[in-house]
Amino acid sequence: MLAAYAAKFNADDPIAALEVGECPDPTVPEGWVTIDVRATALNHHDLWSLKGVGLAEQNLPMILGCDAAGIDPDGNEVVVHAVISDPAWKGDETLDPKRSLLSERYQGTLAEKVAVPARNVVPKPAGLSFEQAACLPTAWLTAYRMLFTQSGLKPGDTVLVQGAGGGVATALITLARAAGIRVWATSRDEGKRTKALEIGAHGAFESGARLPERVDAVMETVGQATWSHSLKSLKQGGTMVISGATSGQAPKSAELNRIFFLQLRVQGSTMGTRTELAELLQFMANAGISPHIDSILPLADARKGFAKLNEGDVFGKIVFTV
Repeated sequence: MLAAYAAKFNADDPIAALEVGECPDPTVPEGWVTIDVRATALNHHDLWSLKGVGLAEQNLPMILGCDAAGIDPDGNEVVVHAVISDPAWKGDETLDPKRSLLSERYQGTLAEKVAVPARNVVPKPAGLSFEQAACLPTAWLTAYRMLFTQSGLKPGDTVLVQGAGGGVATALITLARAAGIRVWATSRDEGKRTKALEIGAHGAFESGARLPERVDAVMETVGQATWSHSLKSLKQGGTMVISGATSGQAPKSAELNRIFFLQLRVQGSTMGTRTELAELLQFMANAGISPHIDSILPLADARKGFAKLNEGDVFGKIVFTV
């Protein structure tokens, strides 16, 4: 079958480590099923894998990809949940110490077929296309958990989304707006600030700019470059939810005095559960919203999509059709 996979690592030029070609069909352990992939989406996780982050060399070659929508063995249209927990684990699978994502220990979704545990298959709403549904299991699920599980936000509150443009950030803007939350977003890029307004932000500001007032919560995926601004933007008792650190993980100062004096809460958040994915799908169907797609390419042209993501010239998700 056709697949996009990591055959080696290259920290300086991840695209050079990408291969697009034939791979063996997936093996299917007991309790797992094979999904015929119709669409699959790209994440920064895939670029990090090509750099050798989070992927062990002994697991190469590894088919990349965490997101997929397709057809199950019974002919049902489904979405794949990418978090693989230990079979014995009960409860929130994101807390399982033995958990992994597809494309870390198990072959990923950038292929014509993918094998997953049967419990990791969620029905696809009829109102979402395969391309739209394929955007949801990683970036949109991460955003959903940040907003509705970890932040404490409620309708009428104000949230700041740092770094508008990425898959998680665009999801945060759309989901928060649909939930009745006032949304402010930041970006260094004027074009991305304009697009943030188009998809639902109530206000868009340059990165680091002073805001009209402090906010109830900040959604942080940028990390080092925006850490100080995020803390300074919070009201007393406010919450920063962090699910990534694309600019680095070591801010110049942790600003502990600000955190304890203003009683701020810094809440980590990683991916989401199968239940939250099902809730997300239903929320989007009920609210009549759909994910933002930057571009759609055939899987055979995966290298073009990886290059575009690596250059940072994206707003929304890059989707491959199979």
